[in-house]
Amino acid sequence: MFNNLGWGEISALFVIALIVFGPERLPKVAADAGRMIRQLKKMATGLTDDIKAELGPEIGDLDLASLHPKRFVQNALAADDDEPTANGAPLLGNQPAAAPRGGPPLRAGEPAPYDFDAT
Repeated sequence: MFNNLGWGEISALFVIALIVFGPERLPKVAADAGRMIRQLKKMATGLTDDIKAELGPEIGDLDLASLHPKRFVQNALAADDDEPTANGAPLLGNQPAAAPRGGPPLRAGEPAPYDFDAT
């Protein structure tokens, strides 16, 4: 949950919370926050269970996390060892990758050219 926070940031947040809520109310606020997070996780789990139950037994083993767009792109990019298509471009998932653009390869340390069409 706190993958991007280091000990310095966590301690700064604790000091700010201590100043804002005070030492008397801080334990109650922390307990309420923990209870709320547990309740949200329980609600999310219940929602996924309800969705799977509504979809029926034929789709009951569907992994809903794999349908997240970020995970979908990661899975597509991880498939770099697929068989090439007829034009020689590798498959990404079920669709062929775009054919590589022409031009000489870059030398070591040379920056990539700016693509005005991509922005």
